[in-house]
Amino acid sequence: MPLYAKNHSYGEYVFDHAWAEALERAGGDYYPKLQCSVPFTPVTGRRLLASSNADRMALLKAATAAVKQIGASSLHITFLTREEWQAAGDADYLLRTGQQFHWENRGYKSFDEFLGELSSAKRKNLRKERAAVREAGVTFDWLTGSDISESHWDQFFNFYMDTGGRKWGTPYLTREFFSRLGQGLSKQILLVMAKQDGRTIAGALNLFGEGVLFGRNWGAVEHVPFLHFEACYYQAIDFAIARGLKRVEAGAQGEHKLLRGYMPAETYSAHVIAHKGLARAVDDFLEAERAAVAENISELAQHAPFRKDK
Repeated sequence: MPLYAKNHSYGEYVFDHAWAEALERAGGDYYPKLQCSVPFTPVTGRRLLASSNADRMALLKAATAAVKQIGASSLHITFLTREEWQAAGDADYLLRTGQQFHWENRGYKSFDEFLGELSSAKRKNLRKERAAVREAGVTFDWLTGSDISESHWDQFFNFYMDTGGRKWGTPYLTREFFSRLGQGLSKQILLVMAKQDGRTIAGALNLFGEGVLFGRNWGAVEHVPFLHFEACYYQAIDFAIARGLKRVEAGAQGEHKLLRGYMPAETYSAHVIAHKGLARAVDDFLEAERAAVAENISELAQHAPFRKDK
């Protein structure tokens, strides 16, 4: 069970800043904390590398003990599987749910076949958005493996920094990060690059494996209406259909994804908080939050863009 000692809460996608502020207002120190995750990666997967349920429970109990042993405020296991999440609940962890948006491939042979599953109004809207990007003269390249050069990473890093700086304030991934990503995982990378008038103006970074495409970062230096939707969502669907992938995970947030065929899906995290008063308050909050997440997913599903007769 890999754990990181952290002095901040960046790069996790399960937000606990309010918990940190509450403990600090009460005179406590929230950092360092322990984190079990894949850094910068909001993707569900196994976090407890154990071959039996007994070993899994032993890991969970040992991790709880580690909080006290190193003087951490808390332990956070993020984007673990539902089975592990349930085991963590049995080990008295606090349980949290979240929400992402995923596109499921129902054996489509083409994007048009996927569009045929949508209601008439939604189908018309998607076609209008894609047409607007084409009419703006934007074309796309799919780069994987050895097709991705350092010059491509230079371009993408500029897009990432420009968009990240405007939206988040301080982008935290370095230029070296992208080179190392390319060196280690090039065959699992899809870099979608958008060109207009012979100039590359935007890019979207995805990774894929085990039948799933994972949308990660994007950026652009020119404004083209609907370019974000095309580069990040529609090109991902096109690639998934072409490669026979079963799912596209577009990450957290953004209910606009629902109208484009990405359905809400539950995610899971588990937490240990050493301060008993804060633990009680967080436990009460998480109970209400789980109910709200479930209700929101159910409500969003009622507004799915798919035809009612399908």
